[in-house]
Amino acid sequence: MHSTRPAPRIFKEVYRASHQSAKTLTCPLHRRRHYSQNSLNDHLFNYRVLVYSVLGLGAGAALFHGSRRLGFTELHAEAPPAPAEITFEKPKKTKGLSKEENRDVISSQHLQVRKSWENPGVYAWGSNSGRVVAPDSDETLIKQPRRIPYFDGMLLRDMKLDRNFGAAITENGDLLQWGDGYSKEVREPTATLTGKDLTLMAISRDRIIALGSGGKVYSLPVSQEDQAKGAKATESSWIPFWSSKSKVSYRVIEPKDMAWGEKVSSISSGLEHLLLLTNKGRLFSSASSSERFPSRGEMGIPGLSWTTRPPGPYDQPHEIATLRGFEISAIATGNHHSLALDKEGRAFAFGDNTSGQLGLEPSSESPFIDAPSLLPISRLYSGTNLSPRITSISAGGTNSFFTVDATRVASPKEEVTPRTGLGRITADTWSCGQGILGTLGTGRWTHVQGTPTKIKSLSGLFEWDEDANTVIPIRLKRLSVGSTHASATMDNVTHVRAGTSPSTNSPNDTNWGADVVWWGGNEYYQLGMGKRNNVSVPGYIAPLDSVAEKERAKRKEEHRFQITPRHVVSVGGRRVSMEQRVECGRMVSAVYSGV
Repeated sequence: MHSTRPAPRIFKEVYRASHQSAKTLTCPLHRRRHYSQNSLNDHLFNYRVLVYSVLGLGAGAALFHGSRRLGFTELHAEAPPAPAEITFEKPKKTKGLSKEENRDVISSQHLQVRKSWENPGVYAWGSNSGRVVAPDSDETLIKQPRRIPYFDGMLLRDMKLDRNFGAAITENGDLLQWGDGYSKEVREPTATLTGKDLTLMAISRDRIIALGSGGKVYSLPVSQEDQAKGAKATESSWIPFWSSKSKVSYRVIEPKDMAWGEKVSSISSGLEHLLLLTNKGRLFSSASSSERFPSRGEMGIPGLSWTTRPPGPYDQPHEIATLRGFEISAIATGNHHSLALDKEGRAFAFGDNTSGQLGLEPSSESPFIDAPSLLPISRLYSGTNLSPRITSISAGGTNSFFTVDATRVASPKEEVTPRTGLGRITADTWSCGQGILGTLGTGRWTHVQGTPTKIKSLSGLFEWDEDANTVIPIRLKRLSVGSTHASATMDNVTHVRAGTSPSTNSPNDTNWGADVVWWGGNEYYQLGMGKRNNVSVPGYIAPLDSVAEKERAKRKEEHRFQITPRHVVSVGGRRVSMEQRVECGRMVSAVYSGV
């Protein structure tokens, strides 16, 4: 019978793989429980105290009897105090409650999962000076998560937030915009670019770049006024030989010399530059802002500037020729720098390096690197008998993050035995860049960090997987990075099948989601903790739905927000595969229901 999952549920590896078998962790006391080094030390300390106490009592008794034989004065101890009465916690009253109601009572996590399915929508918080996180309010700061009523019951494909404007792609692929950057008169999200079947998007300083399902890339201005006054594209109609002008002004960004079947599959934008990744693993870059042309090497084209650009549109794509031959699989961008990851687990960085955000020590003589440079991740594991492979990249503001799978390998002189743990994978997270606001997540307040540093609280984590009957590493499922803060969603074991089968129909079997932590700058309450101090170590926030939590206020365990993983549920009478996602922007944060 399963009880509610205890908090916290992530733990550090506190035993040596070469001397401790995995069987130790199969004890029921360890199931679904994750321990840290400190908690294990506490257990060992308590055990030593008990042993020493017993030994001390025995030694005292021997000394007492020995003293009587030697003629010493007999000692009389005071009468021991009466033993404290042990009281047991009374079981929670479940009489008259249905199984589902009982699960809500005993588990905050179960209640959060159920509410996210029944009431999909958007929670947002942080700076509201541009009326982005609360479009219907004139408050300048939203200190804790608050629902945006317009999105109640809605599922979204993507969402991006700036301090002055917000944008989202609806379930049917239309673009919504809101905030003062869009219009100071419009007080709620408004559909702008429609009928393009958009799948994902990126935002620059003053433009929105959206990717259609067919690989077509659209770039349109944020401002409603610019959309109305700008040149309108000619669009074909479903009626033969009939065309019309588009409702809003936009540009199409299309790489040249595309191969047969090749199309853009992913995009990412900084304040002034855009990366376009194709399904063939080729990488292109272009300008993404109407205000300034990229000038810090973030496009990865050596020598390219406003004066040296080739004839044609200013935002035409350029292939990053130095990455030909590397099959790029993922891209990420900060304000003025870029990251690219290939399928072999090698990461390349280029652009602004004044804060060390490229993973290289900054130089006053060469503050920018305009050609992709290989990140020397192997140096970080020198002498450890671990072979690293980068699995994901993330960037935002002046920071970069890398997740690494480090596999245990044998050293040349090592005697290989079944207990050496060869092949065991440890998942680590590294960060570099500016950390004065705590954005590195390492616990240090560092101005400049060129060499990547390990985020210890997000590294070396393991848990027991009951389905696989083994210990597995806990990786990051998604990392969202804003201009000064970040959030990591853990890829821990989740459970969303309570009550769906005879084996999970116990009233004590509850659902739980994925852990999510936050850290970094908090000057506009963008961490959602209700306090304004910056945080340099990843930490939890309270559940989003405070009203629902107050209804169950008698709980004694610590409440924390958890992300609901992807699951097929009924929304509006139809079956939909959905999940919750985190979006960190410029001084703002949001959690939305995504498809």
